Amino acid sequence: MARSRKRCARRRRRRRDGAGAVPPRPAPAPPSEAEAQLLALARELAGLGRDALPRALRALAAAYAPDAALPRAVARAFLDTRGDKTGTLALAWAREQVRLALQELIEATPPSARGAIATTPDTLAWLLLAGAEALAKEPASAVPDRLKVLASLTGREAAP
Repeated sequence: MARSRKRCARRRRRRRDGAGAVPPRPAPAPPSEAEAQLLALARELAGLGRDALPRALRALAAAYAPDAALPRAVARAFLDTRGDKTGTLALAWAREQVRLALQELIEATPPSARGAIATTPDTLAWLLLAGAEALAKEPASAVPDRLKVLASLTGREAAP
């Protein structure tokens, strides 16, 4: 028992002297514009409620429209965080929040109203998000056709 007290006393002395002190962690970087926009989109999707897939598709289509700010911000952030593991993970985490919010909406939708594709909600959420992200690279004239395809994946034949 006396031995362990001596060790603790030595450790305390060393820390008081400054030897072996742990340097303070750097302050976390503020979220990038892309992270902030992605998290805002995730909050918007999460607040849509039950059976809200058509409204979710509208929100995704507006966020990822060819002239929207989000796709440009994400592309800029992707390039800026190359080689920055923390920034890359933060951007991926923000995107994952959008996918999870979309997945929760799909899970809250009855299976009979989800569409003809027999897939899990997480796969359908990934597919819808990837399709929405691709809208930014499409010519504006092609977006309505792409939205019809996305709507058909959710069991809706008409464009949202």
